[in-house]
Order: sequence, then C-alpha cells, then structure tokens
Amino acid sequence: MSESRLSGPGPVALVTGAARRIGASIARALHADGFDLALHYRDSRADAEALATELEHARAGSTLLLPADLADVARLPELVLATVDRYGRLDALVNNASAFFPTPLGACSPGDWQALFAVNAQAPFFLAQAAAPHLAATRGAIVNLADIHAERPLRDHALYGASKAALLHLTQALALALAPRVRVNAIAPGAILWPEDRKPQAAQDAILARVPLARTGAPEEIAEAVRWLLRGATYTTGQVLRLDGGRSLVG
Repeated sequence: MSESRLSGPGPVALVTGAARRIGASIARALHADGFDLALHYRDSRADAEALATELEHARAGSTLLLPADLADVARLPELVLATVDRYGRLDALVNNASAFFPTPLGACSPGDWQALFAVNAQAPFFLAQAAAPHLAATRGAIVNLADIHAERPLRDHALYGASKAALLHLTQALALALAPRVRVNAIAPGAILWPEDRKPQAAQDAILARVPLARTGAPEEIAEAVRWLLRGATYTTGQVLRLDGGRSLVG
C-alpha cells in the first residue's frame, strides 16, 4: 500500500544521474527522508523506470522522470522548470551526474575537454543558476558530487580532474553568490564503486593499500552525507566533505 502524505507537500529534490549506482542510492535515501524526487537520467531508461516504480510503491506520486543529455545546455533550465511545474517547489539540487574517461597527454582532443567539462562543471553551474530563485524561496541547498582527484591528480585523467576542480571552485563561488538563502556544498568521494570497466585486482589492492580505513566506501555512505548536507548541515556552506576513508591524509 502506498504511504499517503497527511501534512501537506514535502521537500523536493532534483537529482542528476539518478538511475544507477551512487545516484540511485542518493535517490533512495532522500525519498526515505520524505523528499519527492525529479530523477534525471540520460541513457539508463530501464534503470530509471525501475527505480521510479520502486519509489512509487512506497509513496505514490513522489517521482518524476527527466531524460536529458546534460551536455545540451539549453535543456538544463527545462529540468528545473519541469520539476517546479510538477511539485510547485524545489528544495534541493544534487549534481551527481558525472563523465569519466582517461585522457592521456598527447591523445587529448577538444572534444574530450568539452565532454568532460560539459557534464562535470558546465551543467552543475547552469542547473544551479536556473534553480537559484526556486531554492531561495524554500531556503534550499545544493550538493555537488566532486572527487578526491579534483585536488590530487589521477594519472592519465588530467581533464577529468580539472573539470572536478572547476566544480569545487564553483561550489565555493555559488555558496557566496547564493548566501544567505541557499547553501552550497560538495562531497569528494574516494574509492566507492569501481569503474564499470573494472580495474584489475592488483590495481584495486594498490588503491586500497593507501586507504587508512582499508576498504571501499559504500554508496549508502555517500547518500547519507548528501542527506545530511541538505537537511542537517544548516550552518555549513562552501565546504568540501571528503569521504575517502582517510586517503587524503596519506599522499
């Protein structure tokens, strides 16, 4: 049986890249905390529909699916407007979607630069700009998903790291621009899920050997941090929360 809401509309979050992996965990955590959700996806339609079905079973009328290529900057305001048209408000923007692939020096192209910066920096900024007046009306918040490699380079991934470094700068700039009504923070995960072109076991072991907590993190741990930054961290803005098992301590 679907749970009905008895106390009026709850908070609303737009989550990009919500269909799978960390994005789906974030969506589940926010939904369990009472958020209605606009779930953005690009290619993962079946996963997005399955997630929406799961969440709708728990609370009917609580999800909106929004397919879009975030590299198409003209579409970004439409995602915000569709969310507000559906729910009448916006309380949170979670910029989770990310592009990730190697760009070895000597083999990089302008297209590689554009593809990585479009999703990892351009889209979060222009989504934030479109969302800003709606978030100000609800005293809402933005959480950007960055990466520990925004601050420490990953070999053969210079453009990816640079795009995430840009996202960290934008987090701080937006925190200043949108204060005092909107808070803006970032999370910099370490090893959480291995890339889908899975690293060899020896490479995984080498990474974990540099993690003081000696394990990968769980997507649910990232999701809980997002939930806290949106709901509980009411005196926190412009900050980067490093969820890396202590790896940033050891060089």
